[in-house]
Amino acid sequence: MSSGSDPLRLVLMGVAGCGKSSVGAALAPVLGAVYRDGDDLHPAENIAKMAAGQPLDDADRAPWLRLCGQEFARTPRLILGCSALKRAYRDILRSEAGGPLRFVHLAGSREVIAARMASRPGHFMPPALLDSQFAALEPPGADEGAVTADITLPLPALVAAIAAALSTPA
Repeated sequence: MSSGSDPLRLVLMGVAGCGKSSVGAALAPVLGAVYRDGDDLHPAENIAKMAAGQPLDDADRAPWLRLCGQEFARTPRLILGCSALKRAYRDILRSEAGGPLRFVHLAGSREVIAARMASRPGHFMPPALLDSQFAALEPPGADEGAVTADITLPLPALVAAIAAALSTPA
């Protein structure tokens, strides 16, 4: 994937704790893009609900997903970290993005992700909600042209693998 003025609309997706922020921060300079954490776009009510141990429902997520999708119209080369757990959520992102999106599913086992969540202090998403995240997860279908990346790879190898996979058409 080349850098420059060509648009890049990339969503790093997966359950909480899969590494969207770490991968996005490392991948953005490789691809000549800006990384934005979708968590920063959550309304205060969503954050309070999750912090209280209550999973978000579709009605909670819809306005947030629209905001996430609209970020692509504001930033021509954007990597956005967004859970995008269901196809319907990815469809909302696509409808708001102003152009085609690519998705990278950061995939890992519940055990690996639970251990990561337990070691990240101060995040509003409690580890207790991880099961609800996996229950909601609909991995991208073959028709979505997504890249699936193994989060157990060391970060430099994971970033290189994603960059290589993105260099081929969806």
